[in-house]
Amino acid sequence: MNMKLSVIIVNYNVTQLLKNCLLSIQRYIKEVEYEVIVMDNASTDTSWRNLIPEFPAVRFLSSEVNGGFSKANNQAVKTAAGQYILLLNPDTELEGNYMKDLLDFSDSHADFGCMGVRMHDARGCFLPESKRSVPDMFNSFEKLFVNFKKNNSKSYYRNDIRETDIRQVDVITGAFLLIKKEVYENVGGLDESYFMYGEDIDLCYTLLKNGYTNYYYGKASILHHKGESTIKDDVYLNRFYGAMQIFIDKYYKEEKPLQYSFLKAGLKLRHQIEKIRLK
Repeated sequence: MNMKLSVIIVNYNVTQLLKNCLLSIQRYIKEVEYEVIVMDNASTDTSWRNLIPEFPAVRFLSSEVNGGFSKANNQAVKTAAGQYILLLNPDTELEGNYMKDLLDFSDSHADFGCMGVRMHDARGCFLPESKRSVPDMFNSFEKLFVNFKKNNSKSYYRNDIRETDIRQVDVITGAFLLIKKEVYENVGGLDESYFMYGEDIDLCYTLLKNGYTNYYYGKASILHHKGESTIKDDVYLNRFYGAMQIFIDKYYKEEKPLQYSFLKAGLKLRHQIEKIRLK
C-alpha cells in the first residue's frame, strides 16, 4: 500500500479530547491513504486504553516514561509508513475535507518545508499563533511586553497576513504541522532538548535554515481547545520560558550576541512577572 499520510498524536491525560480528535479524523480525511498513530506519553489516567476497541484502525503505542512532547513524537514517527507526517494535538478537531488539498499543495512545491492551518478556540476566536515570525529582538519585545495590535506590520504574530490567506511564513504551530517524513528525518525531527513548548519554533527555523519554505494555509481550519489540557502553574511557566531560553541559547548566543543579551534579560523579567501574577 502506498501510504500517503501518517497522523501522529501524542496523548497525555486528555482521553475525551483525544476521542473527539479521532472522530474528526474519521469524518474528514477522505480520498487519502492514511494511518493514525497515537502515542500515550505515560498518562496517569489510563482511560485512553478504552479507546483501543472503539478505534480498531488506530495504532496505539505507549511510553513507560514521559520524556516530553518532542521525544514522543520522534518515537512515533519512526514507526510511521506515510510519505507525509501530520503532527496533531489531541485537543484539536479537523473541520473539513481538505486534507487532499493540503497534500496536493505540498506536492506542488519543491521547496516545501512544513504547513499549518488556521486555528480557532471553542468560542470561535482566531488563535494568532497559527502564523508567526521567528523570534527576534523586536518582535519578542512586542510579544513579551507590549502586545501591539498593528494590522499591517510584520509582527511576531504576522498581523500583515489575513486569517484566510495562503502565504509563506516562518513559523507555524506544532498543534497541526504537516511535513514530509523524509524532510523531518533529514533535519533531525523535533529537538528533544525541549520537553514541551518551543520545539515547533525550533523545527520551523531549522527548516528555513536548510532552504525549505514554510506555509500558512488559511483556507483550512481546526478547532483547538487551547489551554484546556494545561495547568498554568510553576511547572508550566518553567517549561514555557525554559523552552524560549533553549532556543536563544541554541541560535543567538554565538551568532547574535546583542539580541541574545536583550532576549535573555527580557525572558527573565517576563518570567518573574508571570510568577508574581500566578501567586
